[in-house]
Amino acid sequence: MLKKLFKSLRSPLSLKRQAHPRSTPEVLGPRQHSLQRGQFSRNAVGVVDRLQKAGYQAYLVGGCVRDLLIGVQPKDFDVATSATPEQVRAEFRNARVIGRRFKLAHVHFGREIIEVATFRSNHPQGDDEEDSHQSARHESGRILRDNVYGTLESDAQRRDFTINALYFDVSGERVLDYAHGVHDIRNRLIRLIGDPEQRYLEDPVRMLRAVRFAAKLGFEIEKHSAAPIRRLAPMLRDIPAARLFEEVLKLFLAGRAERTFELLVEYDLFAPLFPASAKALERDPEYAGDLIRQALANTDERIALGKPVTPAFLFAALLWPAIPARAAQLQARGMPPIPAMQEAAHDLIVEQCKRIAIPKRFTIPIREIWDMQERLPRRQGKRADLLLENPRFRAGYDFLLLREDAGEQTDGLGDWWTDYQDASDSERRSMIRELGNRQEEDGEGGAPARKRRRGGRNRRRGPRSEAPAGE
Repeated sequence: MLKKLFKSLRSPLSLKRQAHPRSTPEVLGPRQHSLQRGQFSRNAVGVVDRLQKAGYQAYLVGGCVRDLLIGVQPKDFDVATSATPEQVRAEFRNARVIGRRFKLAHVHFGREIIEVATFRSNHPQGDDEEDSHQSARHESGRILRDNVYGTLESDAQRRDFTINALYFDVSGERVLDYAHGVHDIRNRLIRLIGDPEQRYLEDPVRMLRAVRFAAKLGFEIEKHSAAPIRRLAPMLRDIPAARLFEEVLKLFLAGRAERTFELLVEYDLFAPLFPASAKALERDPEYAGDLIRQALANTDERIALGKPVTPAFLFAALLWPAIPARAAQLQARGMPPIPAMQEAAHDLIVEQCKRIAIPKRFTIPIREIWDMQERLPRRQGKRADLLLENPRFRAGYDFLLLREDAGEQTDGLGDWWTDYQDASDSERRSMIRELGNRQEEDGEGGAPARKRRRGGRNRRRGPRSEAPAGE
């Protein structure tokens, strides 16, 4: 698909030129690329057609154009237009104007939503900015409101990455390339438009987007775009916690979570998002790294198979490395294991939610999954059967196997529970009797009393839960 497109490029472009979009685009006609309007969402094409018939400029833009050029089927289809959100709403009875920081229109077609954004322009400077009600900046340079409308050319300049500044004209089936995005697709590069530091200062979340696109597409972050990231990474602490929750979901639920984690650590972006886990990663990089990577690899596998994934299990794994040491400290002060686990979990989640606003519908199952780690070793009498009936048993059991895969020695606890689930009633009674008094004398172990296993990872027992992890 790309071979035909790239023949139209006359020569490689310099790095300096790549960073600054042109006032007039390179126009690739139907003979220079293989994109056709039929490849795009019928509803999105319909929105563009209707806006154009109403006298507005309108194009399919960004990720859907980029993905189809690469050969990936897009999940979303966005439209850029000269019409304001209010004008879009006037054209479509099924449209809703949303957003305050970045106002746009959503046109609803059943379960499909076509996002329609008005062409943006550069922000006014100095006194002009102070008089503007459509834009606002933080003293750090971060854009707080971005509703300065402009032209197609200015909109291309306001796009974040060159590969996202591609516009598809459905009427003529032309690709408009303002920022040499096709060149960067060919070279598999993520490159910011404009001065990288200034663009990150305008919106630090762009650093996370650079990582997300690099992981998702298998691209590299261009060296000039990568250079300021480590120095500016602490600016993520100023981003609203609710917005970071949405961004973290995009990072880890795109099917390339393990690679995303590696890039976040490489560019010092993991610590501003998960400060306690980052400290645990420094203290014990082998264990914490193995556990997080294994959890993310499992997440990627489930997504690849089309299976559901709940953020609760994902966040439970990302935060767990900080739990054992905290619970152990509380136990050292005389607190029993389960209350120690519960207090450590409560404190960690309160701290974490100041950075990433994890909703209560996820923090409750996170704590229940962790709580199961202290309960699973306690199997005497009727406890084992009661645990099996617990709605969080399966998630807790999967989490136990994850801990063992990362190198924790639990005295065969995972194997025991694997066998117990498959055993008959008489076999279960025998297994309980065989536990004898040994576990009572040992205090039955606990998750914080972690020992490292020698000789590599544990063998995985049986298939992981087919239900959404943590459900």
